[in-house]
Amino acid sequence: MISVLLILIPLVAGLISFFIKSNNAIKQWSLFASLAVLGVVLWGFTCNNNCLNIDTAWLATIGSRFTTKLDGMALSLCLLSAIVYPLIFVSTYKNEYHHANNFYGLMLLALAGLMGVFVAADALLFYFFWELTLIPMYFLCSRWGGEKRIAVTFKFFVYTFLGSLLMLIGILYLYYKTPNHSFALTDFYALHLSVKEQGFIFWLFFIAFAIKMPIFPFHTWQPDTYEQSTTAVTMVLSAVLVKMGVFAIIRWMLPVFPLAVSSNATIVIVLSVIGMLYASLLAIKQDNIKKMIAYSSIVHIGLMCAAIFANNEIALKGVILQMFNHGINILGLWIVADAIEQKTGTIQFSQLGGLAQKQPVLAILFMIMALANVALPLTNAFIGEFLMFSGLFQYNMYASGIALLSIILAAVYTLNMMQKVFYGNTLQATENTTEISTNVQFALIVLAIGIIVLGVYPQPLIDLSKDTVMFILGK
Repeated sequence: MISVLLILIPLVAGLISFFIKSNNAIKQWSLFASLAVLGVVLWGFTCNNNCLNIDTAWLATIGSRFTTKLDGMALSLCLLSAIVYPLIFVSTYKNEYHHANNFYGLMLLALAGLMGVFVAADALLFYFFWELTLIPMYFLCSRWGGEKRIAVTFKFFVYTFLGSLLMLIGILYLYYKTPNHSFALTDFYALHLSVKEQGFIFWLFFIAFAIKMPIFPFHTWQPDTYEQSTTAVTMVLSAVLVKMGVFAIIRWMLPVFPLAVSSNATIVIVLSVIGMLYASLLAIKQDNIKKMIAYSSIVHIGLMCAAIFANNEIALKGVILQMFNHGINILGLWIVADAIEQKTGTIQFSQLGGLAQKQPVLAILFMIMALANVALPLTNAFIGEFLMFSGLFQYNMYASGIALLSIILAAVYTLNMMQKVFYGNTLQATENTTEISTNVQFALIVLAIGIIVLGVYPQPLIDLSKDTVMFILGK
């Protein structure tokens, strides 16, 4: 029941949004709907499996059922989505969008798709929600954003749509391999595919998920899309949408293709580590805040991907923990970027400076986000990255050692942003800047508290990963 409500509330609220014409009313309605979703997620933590999940007829003639699985990993990502959305709506409350009802309606429909992806335990249902997420994101990116948004969104759509087609081919192959022609996740788990079969289907699924994350060399759509999209949309893309790929590898690939995962692990880890270093170097060279954050995200996702394919208990627990933590941290960086752009009209390092004199509260809160971005101890990212590097070290000490260079590079580009934007002399764009609004302060303070609390005591989130990890490892 809980899993159905997580989908229905944003779906119905999103459809209703298209008929609300008042800007203030649509903002309040969207915030209310997102808080309702958060309430349902929190309720889910108090329920047993009978209350959480559902298994009922959907497309019985082709062997597909409306089946959900809200285990600890799914619950943590539903919680992340339910936290991210209200904070996006609060922090961007004063931003104005043309056809605001359409904008907020599409945002809520995307949330329904995200929730569906995280709870689906039927391959056709999973694919349905995977595509449902893509459709509103396409319109959000193409209708609201920068001057180059059309071309950039087209590239984003082509990448993700081609990936989806490859995944659909893989799903259909597995469907016809099941004894009763079923799309059920449990039936996929029970398949005993040959090494050759696993190797072929592995790449169909992996490319689809790698594009969504994205990791090298499938990442080229991401920086431009993040830059050209309006910041609220970029927050969803970066904080939640990319987790679909990470989640899907753990949920759908590790248990179904264990032999292919083992045989291709070195290739994927090498690509991930190359991408981490490549993105880190590009982040250092950026003069654009949004592009720097985009490349920073590629680094963190690359580490998650490498840790997944290390495929041991400590690495997988670190990945599941870090999916949540990365969403919190990257959202904080995007809120800061949006606040700077709204106040100064620019996101170029070369045009900014001295903001700490004009916006001391923002400077303090950004420092917390920056320390989390470089995984400083006592911030939430530290324990997640420690677990992932430890698990990667168990698999291959050389890959782990090279990947560790990304931490040093992360300190370089993050602190470089801090120095250029917040310190030094004020420039024309920052001379008359005023302090950030109460709404933005509230959102950043909530995130800062989460960063510190989870940095000191991450055990509750680690415990959420136990059932998923133990199942994958067969313990």
